[in-house]
Amino acid sequence: MTAASATETVEAVFRIESARIIAGVARIVRDVGIAEELAQDALVAALEQWPESGVPDKPGAWLMATAKHRAIDLVRRKETYARKLAEVGRALEDAPPPPEPSEPDDIDDDLLRLIFTACHPVLTTGARIALTLKLVGGLTTEEIARAFLSSESTVAQRIVRAKRTLAQAGVPFEAPYGADRAARLDSVLEVIYLVFNEGYSATVGDDLVRPALCEDALRLARVLQGLMPAESEVQGLAALLELQASRIGTRTGPGGEPVLLADQNRSRWNRLLIRRGIEALHHVGPGPYGPYALQAAIAACHAQAATYEDTSWATIAALYGQLKAMTPSPVVELNRAVAVSMAEGPEAGLELVDALTDEPALEDYHLLPSVRGDLLERLGRRDEARAEFERAASLTRNARERELLLERASRSVSGP
Repeated sequence: MTAASATETVEAVFRIESARIIAGVARIVRDVGIAEELAQDALVAALEQWPESGVPDKPGAWLMATAKHRAIDLVRRKETYARKLAEVGRALEDAPPPPEPSEPDDIDDDLLRLIFTACHPVLTTGARIALTLKLVGGLTTEEIARAFLSSESTVAQRIVRAKRTLAQAGVPFEAPYGADRAARLDSVLEVIYLVFNEGYSATVGDDLVRPALCEDALRLARVLQGLMPAESEVQGLAALLELQASRIGTRTGPGGEPVLLADQNRSRWNRLLIRRGIEALHHVGPGPYGPYALQAAIAACHAQAATYEDTSWATIAALYGQLKAMTPSPVVELNRAVAVSMAEGPEAGLELVDALTDEPALEDYHLLPSVRGDLLERLGRRDEARAEFERAASLTRNARERELLLERASRSVSGP
């Protein structure tokens, strides 16, 4: 095996296994920052040894065993951890390392602990996202910076500060239980949801969609779904992301231009992802739906409609009504207004939208004038519609959305 091919193999295996390696080592050292460093040490060891010795039969297990042995050595060197060494080191060293993890459930538990630690509420939302993508998603600092259009140094500092904050706050490496788990699970789900949304509809930049970011979020949701199958909102989030991801390929045209939902080619929607989403929604349980499950139910209405006209807009409006009652938000109400306009006519939708024009939270939200422009256009009030589309274009930071809105403003002048 050449050095180049060995390097490619090491990097590929590490990308797949890094989260589990960090999680397994963090259980020993109780510090995600140190665990990441030890996992990187194992990576360096593989880069040095595999070109000469060849790739092991179980490369992931080799990396795990190497990282854990280095963790034991670190514990041994620290006098303050002598008692911990007696307990942890003996248990790990009495028997030779297995060729692969012999207790997958324990490994899964470690991964769950890592997810909850990376998404701990003591961190800011931005720090949680960066740390989760780094430790659990396996992304490089450069990839995270590129995904969120930030500088690599800014992201690196954010990750360093996040790990330092966790250490200084004494955050335990654990998956909490009971009420504590419910409180922290919200943080975990929020991070995955925000990562997906940034990929699904980019806030800034030249691309409307960043599929790789959606894939990372969907992978995290699937991991969590496998680790916590009985949690209804975990299933709800997984269902939502599967269903939303099924449409990604049709959201843009050949040149990257946005394609509205009404104009998308539904035959190109990914039926496998739709089936996975519907199946996850069926596993939510008999109780009342939570916010993610309600959004998944809305996405399912779209996914199961043969055409745009066949969509059950009355059902979607009712689901948005339930979502508004559960998590009051002007954005949810704006979405409900769109559904109402389709079910009952543009006048009914415009009445709801006009009630939101003084909402401080929507003052700079480009979708408010965009929706209002669409309703005014449907009512034949073209001059007013043009002004709304132009205002929406001035507010968005995404170049593709701006082009679409200015095009719609132009069409409102010239007519169809």
